[in-house]
Amino acid sequence: MRLILGSASPRRLELLAQIGIVPDEIRSADIDEDPIRREAPRVCALRLARSKAQAVDADASDLVLSADTVVAAGARMLAKPRDAVEAERFLTLLSGRRHRVITAIAARKGDETRAKAVETAVRFKRLSDEDVSRYIDTGEWRGKAGGYAIQGAAAAFIPWINGSYSNVVGLPLAETVGLLQGMGLKR
Repeated sequence: MRLILGSASPRRLELLAQIGIVPDEIRSADIDEDPIRREAPRVCALRLARSKAQAVDADASDLVLSADTVVAAGARMLAKPRDAVEAERFLTLLSGRRHRVITAIAARKGDETRAKAVETAVRFKRLSDEDVSRYIDTGEWRGKAGGYAIQGAAAAFIPWINGSYSNVVGLPLAETVGLLQGMGLKR
């Protein structure tokens, strides 16, 4: 059985390597990642992770792993910001409050697909205009759901999390191992 990572995210590849899992191949899925109107964040993350797993071309004996991360402030989903102005809006919205990071993982082998969503609560300190401006200047916000990377300079904004740290980075490791083993991957 070959393991195919259905994600181009370097963070997901690094997280897997951290626990000794090296995919045989990386094939990113090209799907529409826009949320459906009034779709709940958890439902959206699960739908996108499943869609990515199913969109990856693989043999029936291959195991495909995909994931999608959604940041939710209340009922509002914060995707990857399109530009610095949107990233600034996201950070201002998250300032001084809790939000949720939901990563859904999906594994597909042949016609069988299993998925699981993991949620972590994250609290930001109150950010000054200078905090936001300095962070925007780092460029770390690019390509990150919610416009920040907990494993980077934004770590200084986060005094508290409740749940999986690796989930906030982009792949809940304990749950990923369980899902892959449940689909037949031997470590």
